[in-house]
Amino acid sequence: MKISKFLISLVGAIALLGTFGYYYVFVLGAPQLDPPKKQVNTGLKFQLATFNSQAMGEVRNYGVILPPNYNKNQQKRYPVIFLLHGGHDDARAFADKYAVLDVLHELYQTKKLPPSIVITPDGNDLRGSSPLYDPDYFDGPNGKIGTLIGSELVKVVKSRYRTLEQPQFWALGGLSSGGWGAFNIGLRYPNNFHILFSHSGYFTDSSGSQNSPQQIVQQLSPQDRGQLRIYLDAGLNDTNLLSSTKAFNETLNKLGIDHVFYAFPGGHGLSGANIGWNYFHKHLKDSLSYVGEQFKKVKS
Repeated sequence: MKISKFLISLVGAIALLGTFGYYYVFVLGAPQLDPPKKQVNTGLKFQLATFNSQAMGEVRNYGVILPPNYNKNQQKRYPVIFLLHGGHDDARAFADKYAVLDVLHELYQTKKLPPSIVITPDGNDLRGSSPLYDPDYFDGPNGKIGTLIGSELVKVVKSRYRTLEQPQFWALGGLSSGGWGAFNIGLRYPNNFHILFSHSGYFTDSSGSQNSPQQIVQQLSPQDRGQLRIYLDAGLNDTNLLSSTKAFNETLNKLGIDHVFYAFPGGHGLSGANIGWNYFHKHLKDSLSYVGEQFKKVKS
């Protein structure tokens, strides 16, 4: 009798654990167990905005973080940075998960990044957000996300905010599948973005060569290649993503495209100083410092 009760309790506990595990991973999206600590007051504000997207046939949202003192000098114009989220994320992810306000505050204070207009698009396609698949950062059966981000949202941002117009002052980057998306979209719109960056992204997509930056970059004209400035990093724990990034790095070397590449400890995961949200928070400082260097090299 005691053994029977024990077995029943054990089965119940396993079932409960399984239910929690499913909820934690597939509903909550496996949140970080030790997320980056946020400062109480950075002086920066994250806001959601909406626009009517013809490309997607619906109202879409995006996040915007305006630079300090944006409203004081009505004549001043600013560079622009688009940040693309990964799977099971949305327009709020960089603010809520990766503490991007703290990163921007630090880089502004240390002068490593000129004050910029930061945009965080909702990159989810018509299927919505799910940990079961990555967003389709291209024009396909699940919606025209490539046109949405690469063209349509660029025009919206230029019409609503005081942006610098030249593509040398526009950067597009992302993390994980957002890193792939940044290059899959950015390489198609060289007249809109000259600076691209990826954190533990990939460069060959299962949908084929038409959505694989590894192939697209080789098809660019010498003029477009010469305008690109690229930052790459990948976590040592992310074996497949690291391999994909290394291969792309080698292609950039062969093509003579200006870029940097780093392999850092850590990568995707749920807990650790160099893991998951902490990895992306930490190395956003590196990529955005690189972006800042490129902005400073260009005269407005």
